[in-house]
Amino acid sequence: MLLRLEDYLAQDAERYPDKTAVICGERSFTYSQLWQQVQQRAADFPRGEVIPFRSSQTIDFLVTYLAIHLAGSVAAPLEKDTPQSLYDEIVAHLAACEVPDGTADVLYTTGTTGRSKGVMISHRTIVADAENLIAGQGFSHELVFVVHGPLNHIGSLSKIYPCILLGCTIHILDGIRNADLFFEAFRQEGKYATFFVPANIRFLLSFDAKRFATLADRLEFIESGGAPLSYTDMLHLSEILPHSRLYNTYASTETGIIATYNYNDGRCLAGCLGRPMPHSRIIITPEGMISCQGDTLMSGYIGDPELTATVLRDDTVYMSDYGMLDEEGMLHIGGRESDVINVGGFKVAPTEVEDVVMSIDGVQDCICISAEHRIMGRAVKLLVVMDDGFVLDKKKIARYIAARLEPYKVPQLYEQVDAIARTYNGKLDRKYYQ
Repeated sequence: MLLRLEDYLAQDAERYPDKTAVICGERSFTYSQLWQQVQQRAADFPRGEVIPFRSSQTIDFLVTYLAIHLAGSVAAPLEKDTPQSLYDEIVAHLAACEVPDGTADVLYTTGTTGRSKGVMISHRTIVADAENLIAGQGFSHELVFVVHGPLNHIGSLSKIYPCILLGCTIHILDGIRNADLFFEAFRQEGKYATFFVPANIRFLLSFDAKRFATLADRLEFIESGGAPLSYTDMLHLSEILPHSRLYNTYASTETGIIATYNYNDGRCLAGCLGRPMPHSRIIITPEGMISCQGDTLMSGYIGDPELTATVLRDDTVYMSDYGMLDEEGMLHIGGRESDVINVGGFKVAPTEVEDVVMSIDGVQDCICISAEHRIMGRAVKLLVVMDDGFVLDKKKIARYIAARLEPYKVPQLYEQVDAIARTYNGKLDRKYYQ
């Protein structure tokens, strides 16, 4: 019989009743208390419905999420700042949709490559994701996992899964903008881990690298995902956390958690995302695109079988990412198909340019986009945020890029800006510049 996440929680309450299950601010629950709260809350929900609710970085979110499952319904956590009109539209849409048996969640994508889509995730997928992370990253019962990203997104929500399977402690924070609160979460002796999107790693390395380095004896591992991590940040993190495992992971709402690579292995391979984990397989299509198989895949997009068929066919999810498998069977990513910039017949992956630019002293953030050009039609444009006291020197940056990349990849247009548009969970928001 397939055990669900809530079955593991019930086991935790029996095996480790007095162990701290979750911490948030001044509140905490033991596993016995958490299981009791989930059981009580489950009585408030009907059976067999899709139940939307706004997410929050709280213990109440976790109780509600688990209680909806326990009641026999499907959880649909939405971004906390979802406008009321959109919230009402989603509620009406969900009420009119049917879901397959075994569905646990409907998770909404961030919409960076199109409109936001409701992805159906099964209970089987949740457990497979958990087991992939346990095997791939070495989660243990003694671990305290610090979750600071939005819990309605697969990046952070998926870290709840292995913690409950193993009876770890979950420490919930509301972002990392309050750096004091973030570092306070690691104050006790113990084994810690956390998940970052690359923008958050860049933030801490830029403004709090020394304090970050003080965690070297406590951080078992850090996972990054959601977007490529710059090679410069990979090297910097490996330097200040020499004994921590540092993982780049290939994952998405549609595929689940697929592959991971500890780049603090002495090689620090840029663009490498490691081998597929136990419940996953990766196939590179003849066109050079990544496709995924296994138990972690979505069931489909809710209420949209036509859209589902464009991505999920024959138990395979076809991604829009270019990739290759090396002789060790490790995945290397080459950028998203929709992000590639076509300039005079040459194709430029913006992430490759961005990775080089982020290694330039004084550059705080950047994005490479396609822009109109009066002669060439389309051109590569670089938007750059400089550190305080630095001014964009277009010629200097162009020469730096030209020394490291092919000539056609050097941007023709440059602009210094105050900030780069990002989605609420830290990804570069390329749609903003279209």
